[in-house]
Amino acid sequence: MIDLYTYRTSNGRKVSIMLEECDLPYNLQIVDITAGEQDDPRFRALNPNGRIPVIVDHDGPGGAPVTIFESGAILMYLAEKTGKFLPADPEGRWKAIEWLMWQMGGVGPNFGQAFHFLHQFPKDTPDEALAYGRERYLGEVRRLCEVMDHRLANSDYLAGDDYSIADIATFPWIALHRWYDLDLAETPRLQAWYETIKARPAVRCGMDVPTREEVAGKI
Repeated sequence: MIDLYTYRTSNGRKVSIMLEECDLPYNLQIVDITAGEQDDPRFRALNPNGRIPVIVDHDGPGGAPVTIFESGAILMYLAEKTGKFLPADPEGRWKAIEWLMWQMGGVGPNFGQAFHFLHQFPKDTPDEALAYGRERYLGEVRRLCEVMDHRLANSDYLAGDDYSIADIATFPWIALHRWYDLDLAETPRLQAWYETIKARPAVRCGMDVPTREEVAGKI
């Protein structure tokens, strides 16, 4: 059994989607980051960086428990555990890892900063700081969407013809497109990719972990 420590964020949803896609049973452990639970010493013992998601696989390598943090590392671990969503051939495997690293190094940080300057900034933030931050990070968000649109002109998915952990990692960020006032029709190949992945049953389930009701019931 796997314990999943998570919350309703794009990084958390990567892992819940992967668990659903792999049909792996898991125990949900809600870490309410709005209440500071990521700083609880018990959680910090699992992830010294104090960020979700984290998994504890009680049937890890050799049957011993293993704890993994960082969403990209978790996706790779689960892919190797199940033999799913990471190609076995070296060329395909490295292409999937390449685009996974692209998400982790580009999409996540820049989308996250753009979201902050649009929706989560302190009330006393100077207007000029907001203007600069929005211009800087929204510009990068749009550029990254164009990179994806260009890539998807040559393949159905980010790493090639098959759905992979690269797509799983990227989808929860693109799913927030309305929060960035992005019109996906301006990047039609990205829009088609988004609609294809959105229709997957496991994605729909994983995007709602934890549910709003579960979060509300914990508070």
